Amino acid sequence: MAYGGTGGLPPGRGRPRNGAAARESRNVAPMTGERDLRTLLRGMRPELNPGRFVFTTLRGVETPPGVTPVVTVVEPEGLTLVLPEAQAVESRLAYDFVAGWITLRVHSSLDAVGLTAAVSLALTDAGVSCNVVAGHHHDHLFVPYERAAEAVRVLEALARES
Repeated sequence: MAYGGTGGLPPGRGRPRNGAAARESRNVAPMTGERDLRTLLRGMRPELNPGRFVFTTLRGVETPPGVTPVVTVVEPEGLTLVLPEAQAVESRLAYDFVAGWITLRVHSSLDAVGLTAAVSLALTDAGVSCNVVAGHHHDHLFVPYERAAEAVRVLEALARES
């Protein structure tokens, strides 16, 4: 289970979740995301982030020193981190999936319907596996590293055809 707004920590651990002071000092001003599927697809502008990223799971909820994950998810089995491969190697963290990280630059609403399904279907048709993470402003896709450029091309074609 992911805990938004607390750096991946369960409520009560880490940053405060509620309160005016927390909102004023830490939160980005809320913006309404796009809900129209055709607009989302046409404007998704997939961007391949530089680097190689890996998934690893740790016991407990503490991130090791020197590790800066791009995603954290607390699950019953432990703390899942997605982080640069070099940090995993340096910290001696085990992993078995190396991914390219694609950001869909369109600002999608968290209650938009169909974007994940359309993207997943296009990548499925191309035989590319995909792990999706929704941020407040953008969706992030983790695809096999060796197929990341191909995945961007598939998504660009989907945008043109929409």
